[in-house]
Amino acid sequence: MAITIRTGRGPYELKLAAPTERSSDAVVLTIALDRSDGIERVALRCRLARDLLDADPSDDALVACLKPWLEREFEMTRETALKTIRSERRLHEFQFDASSRGPF
Repeated sequence: MAITIRTGRGPYELKLAAPTERSSDAVVLTIALDRSDGIERVALRCRLARDLLDADPSDDALVACLKPWLEREFEMTRETALKTIRSERRLHEFQFDASSRGPF
């Protein structure tokens, strides 16, 4: 399932870019943000602590929960993800847990 977010740079499609990783303590989503005109694609990872989640939510439900946070924090998130990709050649991983709850 793809979700569209509205940003100052135009609409971006939010979708899973890799299979979700599930462990006893966390769920890790790899998310791609594709600009609707195809000019840009940014990927990032979100590590969600299990204690923030109800039961075992579906991938689509988790992406939907992240939508408002990604819309609100889009510029910061985009810049951080791009810097990590360029300088460290890896995807930036945002962590959500008891001390940094994000949208949860």
